[in-house]
Amino acid sequence: MSHGVQLARITPTQRPVAGGHHSAQGNGLRRMLSAREKAAVVVRYMLAQGAELPIAQLPDHLQTALAEQMGQMRLVDRETLDQVIAEFMAELDSVGLAFPGGLEGALNAMDGHISQSTASRLRRKVGVGARGDPWERLGALSPERLVPVLENEAIEVAAVILSKMPVQKAAEFLGKLPGERARRIAFAVSQTANTDPDTVRRIGIAILGQIDAQPQKAFDRGPVERVGAILNVSPAQVREDVLKGLEDADAGFAEEVRRAIFTFAHFPVRVTGRDIPKVVRLVDQATLVTAIAYSKGKPPLEAAGEFILACISQRMAQNIRDEVEQAPKIKDKDGETAMGAIVAAARSLEAQGELIMMLPEEEE
Repeated sequence: MSHGVQLARITPTQRPVAGGHHSAQGNGLRRMLSAREKAAVVVRYMLAQGAELPIAQLPDHLQTALAEQMGQMRLVDRETLDQVIAEFMAELDSVGLAFPGGLEGALNAMDGHISQSTASRLRRKVGVGARGDPWERLGALSPERLVPVLENEAIEVAAVILSKMPVQKAAEFLGKLPGERARRIAFAVSQTANTDPDTVRRIGIAILGQIDAQPQKAFDRGPVERVGAILNVSPAQVREDVLKGLEDADAGFAEEVRRAIFTFAHFPVRVTGRDIPKVVRLVDQATLVTAIAYSKGKPPLEAAGEFILACISQRMAQNIRDEVEQAPKIKDKDGETAMGAIVAAARSLEAQGELIMMLPEEEE
């Protein structure tokens, strides 16, 4: 129900009704309810019927006005109630389209349909977030947007943020923080019991302000990931030449890129044996034969090929070995294409959450 719906004035009987004002009409009294009183009547009736009303989503001043009005009223006669409800239902039936109300509601309704840069610019322009519940937007943010806030804010503020997140998302955020800071925030959560709602809301508004003030990035992924993804599908010689040039220019950046790269040779140290059958199911056998035949005599690649064969059914592995023995010499282009297809299958499973790549520091 919208508090802003203006219902027509009604003429009840002389039985008692609460609040309002009277005017003489002949021998009786004409009783007229204000829009606020009608809203209170409808809300009281719906609550009495067990309806779940999203009253908490109204701005604070409307919630306050509604509660105050309900506190002032006492009795409403049956005929007046029936008329108010009938007019309210007639108003609902006549509505063809409802808008969310306010820019914040409009931006939420258009989420995913307008660019992030436009949405952020509009929020900064009008200061959206001062009304409504800021935690609805914060709860929908990705880890990439919110984890930096958890890393840089005071421990007590981070504890409040974590406490307001859904449990699964809070666990995900906590897992992305350095161990010592994660432990301190987790302990601080135990001290948030007496934090008053107004403080929590102000924290939410302040955090939203920080996030909206951040300039939008032109790229979804960082430079390390972008360079790593490019080198993943580059020929081996090109990849090594580029990495050597990066090491000469910026050794630290080059090391991060090396860690982001995943190639056929990395299978034994980056993919667990139980995930290999998932990868193999996405690749035809001819591609596997070509990749493993090409890997022969090349130590890092050959070790990866043997690792893959050891993790699949022995019957399938033997069939592949037999075909590899009969295969002609594989050209570099064909071998690298086949290995690239296997790598792409693993990356596809990783993107779907079906496979978790081990980081280089986890190899031990």
